[in-house]
Order: sequence, then structure tokens, then C-alpha cells
Amino acid sequence: MRIDLHTHSTASDGTDSPAELVRNAAAAGLDVVALTDHDTTRGHAAAIAALPAGLTLVTGAELSCRLDGVGLHMLAYLFDAAEPELAAERELVRDDRVPRARAMVGKLQELGVPVTWDQVARIAGDGSVGRPHVAEALVELGVVPDVSGAFTPEWLANGGRAYVDKHELDPFEAIRLVKAAGGVTVLAHPLAVKRGEVVPEDALARLAEAGLDGIEVDHMDHDEPTRARLRGLSKELGLLATGSSDYHGSRKTCALGEYTTDPEIYGEITRRATGAFPVPGAGGPA
Repeated sequence: MRIDLHTHSTASDGTDSPAELVRNAAAAGLDVVALTDHDTTRGHAAAIAALPAGLTLVTGAELSCRLDGVGLHMLAYLFDAAEPELAAERELVRDDRVPRARAMVGKLQELGVPVTWDQVARIAGDGSVGRPHVAEALVELGVVPDVSGAFTPEWLANGGRAYVDKHELDPFEAIRLVKAAGGVTVLAHPLAVKRGEVVPEDALARLAEAGLDGIEVDHMDHDEPTRARLRGLSKELGLLATGSSDYHGSRKTCALGEYTTDPEIYGEITRRATGAFPVPGAGGPA
């Protein structure tokens, strides 16, 4: 089985619609794909409706969190999307995205970049606006060569010249909320230092004690020594070790299935979940 547990659609900051994403996942030879848009489950229904036969969809979300001033992302799988407390927190984060993006545009304009809110809104479309959309505007203007080039201290990286904070969950609270909604939590790309500051390893131990289920080990932003270190940490802390592409369509260079999760780990995730169940494809519309 080929299992990719971290992808994004146009419901947040990917370039594939949810329907296109599941069709592309099947074409890439995946057996299981998780749709984990940022702080939203809005793409799930469309993905399920288009799900090809032979592909299983894991519903999820990537929750924006902050610990001791450091941003981190929590992958939440197979939770009850209608559970009111977790739904309310996701809404708070989403509601903060527009004023935050507008503030980043304002900072960029102060730095002499001729970016406009209309440009960023056009790029975001119906998705939850975020830094990748602002980054793409910088690419369009020729300020940076690609989206990754915008995530530097000069521009949009954490603490960068045009960075703006947003409402984010405490990760311990995120774990509690996801568990209460019957879901499973995996810390996304925990040592992706190229993205900016990361939480110290002792924080991973504290999160594990609080009920964190796993950590994303195999990821494009982890080099081989980092993966080896995380694999060792997962064993020390009793955490599940996952692998995922973090696919964003054409917005990033990674391909669907570039990194995958061991079927036994996937099986354990599904066994722990009680809020929702993986959806087997019945053959959606072409």
C-alpha cells in the first residue's frame, strides 16, 4: 500500500481542487490519501464525491498552533468535524487569516513591494488565504524566484520583515480538542529548520505526555540525519512515525506520494480514531 497522509487543496493553499487532488492521487498510484487543509474541513465533501474506486480518503486538517512563541502545525486525522468546540477553534483561526494577510500586504507595501490585496485575494480564490498566497504574489511580481524564496527572514518567514502573527491554538489544547472529537494527532514536520525556528526536542516529550499520537518523520523539509533523529525520538517517546508529501499542487515542488507512511502505522491511526472513518472510493465522476 502507498499511503500519503498530508496534502492540501484549494480549500486552503493548494492549487488542486479537492476533486482534482483525489483524482491525481489515484493517478499517482496511491492507495490512501489524507486531505489536511489548513484549519478547515471544507474540501472533504467534494473530495468524497469525486473519490475514485481503489483510493481511500482519510479526512483531516492541519491545525495552526504556537508554543512558547514558535509556530507549529498539528495534523489531525479522522475527527468528528461537527464537534462544536474544535469547530469553533478552527473558525477563530480562519477568521483571523484575512486581516493577517491584509497586514502582510501592508508591510510589503511599506517595504516598497507593489503588491495589492486584490492580487492576493485573486490568487487565494475560495481558499483560506495564507502566506503561500502572499508568496505567490511576490513570485508574480518577480520579487522572489519561487514560493520557497518568499519564506525567508527578508520576507515572510516566521519573524521576517513582512511576517504577521495570527490566532493559533496552544498545541496541548489542540491535542485535547482533537482527542475529544475522536481524532488522532501527528505533529507535522517538527524539525523543518529551513522554515524557521522549531520547538526544542523536550517539547516533543511534553506533547507526547499530553497524548500526541505521532510525528511526521519523512518529509521534504527533513534531511536524512534529521529523519534518523526523529525516527529515534519516535521510538523513545512511543510515537507513531509517519511520512507524507505535504503536497500543494503546483505551489510546491513535492509530488504526491513522494514520502509515504508504513501501512502498519496507518492501521494504528485508524484503530485509534473514533470520530470518523476512512472513506473507500466508489468511483466518483470523471
